[in-house]
Amino acid sequence: MSARIDTSNCPVPAWLPGGHIQTLYSARFAQHHHIGFTRERVDTPDGDFLDLDWSAPGLRPDRLAHERDGAPKPSLTGTAAQRWMLEPDWARLPAHADALIVFHGLEGNSLSHYSQAIAHHFRSRGWVVVVANFRGCSGFPNQMARAYYSGDSAEIEFMLGHVRQRLPSARWHAAGVSLGGNALLKYLGEAKETAAWLQAAAGISVPMDLPACGKRLSDTFLGRHLYSRLFLKSIKKKIFFKAQQFPGSVDVLRTHQLRSIRELDDLYTAPMHGYRNALDYWTRASSLPLLPSIQVPTLILNARNDPFVPQASLPGSQDCSDHILLHQPALGGHAGFTTGPFPGHLAWLPTRLAHFFDTGH
Repeated sequence: MSARIDTSNCPVPAWLPGGHIQTLYSARFAQHHHIGFTRERVDTPDGDFLDLDWSAPGLRPDRLAHERDGAPKPSLTGTAAQRWMLEPDWARLPAHADALIVFHGLEGNSLSHYSQAIAHHFRSRGWVVVVANFRGCSGFPNQMARAYYSGDSAEIEFMLGHVRQRLPSARWHAAGVSLGGNALLKYLGEAKETAAWLQAAAGISVPMDLPACGKRLSDTFLGRHLYSRLFLKSIKKKIFFKAQQFPGSVDVLRTHQLRSIRELDDLYTAPMHGYRNALDYWTRASSLPLLPSIQVPTLILNARNDPFVPQASLPGSQDCSDHILLHQPALGGHAGFTTGPFPGHLAWLPTRLAHFFDTGH
């Protein structure tokens, strides 16, 4: 039992040297198409909600306002969704199409550069595409003290089950980026053959060894002072809001003092989601030990210069089932993979996913 390995290059241009620049430039400046979605709000079994953003042939996000139905919905200003899903929209979806659900990374959503690039590419091929916004990431605060986390395979299972119920005859695929990729791979490893209804899956820039990746983001200079600071800027605002919603649930003073991902996970993520501390969370939520159990054809794409994921933490062929293809190009950064002449574009990543979904290679 062993995975196949692909080390072919992502053709990152010479004017983008190093994993840090490839990561930051891709997120802020690389060119990509912008796509508008139609949003569905889904109630969860525990009394919360999730916002799923749909795009498909026949589903027009700019459909006229007079087609609204039901009670007034919140404004979608500032999100990638242009309107709320209407009951007649479901009949407009192609029932037997290829379909893809995308799970984003930490503090991402359907506006993220990779979500937009992937959604546009597959929508242009006639696929149904759904970007699943994790709790609190859709532009609206969720209704519980808990949020989302890297090991929440139960949430992945719920969202997969929901879209399958919506389009039961579609040929469903799944892709997860970074945090969403770890949660997806964890689910696939736990589900084993019961996930076989999925045609294929992909994990992109996945931190499968969370202890190694958590230490990289918390203990290195750029991890602590650049990347942690970028993530914590929005996360702190969400935690302060939750402290107002649920008095006593969060230590507000310690929240002000957060400086690293480890401190965040010690204070909030781990205890809020049933773990003792950051190390317990990272260890138990990692997808790496479950890779030998995955039964769905799965591409795991990690650049070897990813500043979030140490190269030494990447799995080898012996660490995975033979249903997995490990693509580990030398360059690309974290959820980056910008290619082409200046100013560069993000077409390589969705093209790589499409090639795997079409051929298995």
